[in-house]
Amino acid sequence: MVVIKSHAEFEAHLGKEIGVSPWHKITQEQINNFADATLDHQWIHIDVERAKKESPFKTTIAHGYLTLSLIPYFWKQICDVQNLKMEVNYGIEQLKFGQPVLVNSEVRCRVLLKSIINLRGITKCTLFIQLEIKDQPKLAFAGDTLFLYHFL
Repeated sequence: MVVIKSHAEFEAHLGKEIGVSPWHKITQEQINNFADATLDHQWIHIDVERAKKESPFKTTIAHGYLTLSLIPYFWKQICDVQNLKMEVNYGIEQLKFGQPVLVNSEVRCRVLLKSIINLRGITKCTLFIQLEIKDQPKLAFAGDTLFLYHFL
């Protein structure tokens, strides 16, 4: 795990891969819980029997937004940003989904520091994030995630 305690320490990673998270298995229970939390109960996500018969994937798939919502979880496994007053999710840019994540697939994030700016004492980082699916050549998604860090 990378530990970062200041803007200068963050800046030292500019243009470099910061790290790769451990694998995380996407279970049907996680998909169902996400469906309940977001009120998105589309059958391709939650109806296992129908998916076996009617889905081109022959199984259920994770919500695209479920996979996106895991970014903070994965990021915290890659990097421990310390000495903070506050951290804010600021945005997502240029994100493209490459392929669906089938239930029981394992996924992980690969993160590169694309840009970093000091905005009057607030560090704005653009992280290029790729969500890999174990044993699959195509990514689940790739795009830029922006965070604001208010260091002490």
